[in-house]
Amino acid sequence: MAEITNQLIYETLEQMQERLGRVDHKVDEMKNELQAMRGHLVAVQQDIGNVYQTLARQETRLERIEARLELSDMPTS
Repeated sequence: MAEITNQLIYETLEQMQERLGRVDHKVDEMKNELQAMRGHLVAVQQDIGNVYQTLARQETRLERIEARLELSDMPTS
């Protein structure tokens, strides 16, 4: 069995520190990507809200036009 020395422990800890540094870097990259995705999702939600507002305005205008023209969806007998 290999003898455990301070040098071996130091080398192992040094390797672990390097790996943790890479992991930390990758986590930061993922965090930035998630923040970008969150920003895109907010923009999409705002766009959908704008579409709903536009549709509501168009529906209101159509109802006013139908009322002026005295159009009705009621079937005639």
